[in-house]
Amino acid sequence: MMRRIMIKPQTKPLVSLQDASKTYASGTVALAGLNLDVCEGEFLSLLGPSGCGKSTILRLIAGLDQVSSGTLTRGFESGRASVGFVFQEPTLMPWANVFDNVFLPLRLQGRSRRQAALSVGEALALVGLAAEAAAFPRELSGGMRMRVSIARALVLHPKLLLMDEPFAALDEITRFKLNDDLLRLQVELGTTIIFVTHSVYESVYLSSRIAVMAARPGRVVKEVPIDAAPRGKDFRMSSAYAQACAQVSRTLQDEMRQAASEV
Repeated sequence: MMRRIMIKPQTKPLVSLQDASKTYASGTVALAGLNLDVCEGEFLSLLGPSGCGKSTILRLIAGLDQVSSGTLTRGFESGRASVGFVFQEPTLMPWANVFDNVFLPLRLQGRSRRQAALSVGEALALVGLAAEAAAFPRELSGGMRMRVSIARALVLHPKLLLMDEPFAALDEITRFKLNDDLLRLQVELGTTIIFVTHSVYESVYLSSRIAVMAARPGRVVKEVPIDAAPRGKDFRMSSAYAQACAQVSRTLQDEMRQAASEV
């Protein structure tokens, strides 16, 4: 069983988007009128149809892009070490072994392999890959490659971890295992996580709160809190889990029907 760390609410959110919009040079309006606060220590899932701007939100928060209007406020000092990013694909360097893939962010900071050895070892131990430090990506399963990607994002001990559908391409058994691993990591590290997914079931299992988004232009249409009960196989089989999945699914279906009627 994994229990969430209960963190005293902040006066200010860790990240706040207020009336934020994003319009690309092509004229595509990805986000409009987006209001979203992220509190320290929570696990927030962004759930919505394809093209609703979920990945755009992550890019804005990470500082990889800028809002076109409205405001984005961070309650922490921005910088490479403050935010970890895990993409849908592991994006590992195929010519480098596991150690060197995880070492990359530290190398970019100017640290030597010797200086970084302890930090890299700790990150690999967190994801259960300490014994695979010398292996190459081609020698690993898909789930193990994703664990390397997570270790690389965690090696700098980021304040905020952004995850863009990291488990979407994995089989269900591996996905369930990595869901549990991710919850364990959050308990151990207390990291704030923003997680993009298309899966109602995954979002309910992982999250302390789910932000359901409208189709383009993206905006949050409803926020669903999930009771911070212990997570594990018992939770997956519980009536509380089934009820929460049904509530989130209805909200998502209502939004998709409304979007279809406006086409």
